[in-house]
Amino acid sequence: TPKCFAEVGGRRILDWALAAFRAHGIDRVCFIGGYQIDKVRAAYPDLEFRHNAEWPNNNILASLFAAEDRMDGPFLCAYSDILFTPEVIGRALANTDDMALVVDTRWRERYADRTEHPPDDAEKVLVEAGRVRRVARDIDPEAAHGEYIGVARFTAAGAQRLRSHYHRCQAAYAGRPFREARTFEKAYLIQLFQDMIEQGESFGHVDTAGGYIEIDTQQDFDYARKHWPPAGGPK
Repeated sequence: TPKCFAEVGGRRILDWALAAFRAHGIDRVCFIGGYQIDKVRAAYPDLEFRHNAEWPNNNILASLFAAEDRMDGPFLCAYSDILFTPEVIGRALANTDDMALVVDTRWRERYADRTEHPPDDAEKVLVEAGRVRRVARDIDPEAAHGEYIGVARFTAAGAQRLRSHYHRCQAAYAGRPFREARTFEKAYLIQLFQDMIEQGESFGHVDTAGGYIEIDTQQDFDYARKHWPPAGGPK
């Protein structure tokens, strides 16, 4: 079964994401998949699809760029194994930066009993003067402003800069180590973000105090089924 089909609170993970998007009028959604994508196609014929056929050999960054043809204007992107409320999407859409990352500032509370996915694995964020200064797993949890939840927003100009930087890095590092990744093809999205920051690009941050759960392990799944939807949140 595709991971995004796991049910929490009577809905699939993917259904929660689609509901959050549609609550803000976002009805053009492109699903990027590899593993068992045909099952998702069959269940969601109203979505657009892009196939990452090389999914066993690449990672999140390369997967996102399977939908590069849909990056010619403003867009949001999101991991498909996360739960987030419509309010999170509303905050992202209200942001005016060309590029912005959604950051959970209450992330430490969630990690208190998350033994199968410790803070060392979190995609943590440092901020300074309203800008993201660093996004990486090796940031000291005590110093982190929060955790990048896997949702990012780009204006048309930001999307163009993202694409340009991706292709520059691809040309320079294809088949070779890129930052912490064994090869460029195996890179995570945050590694490209950090490379852009170090080259002078500016990312804003959209803070949310909770309203988000990552489902990476069985322990996470059990937690989500117990605590989602959040109290007072969407039913």
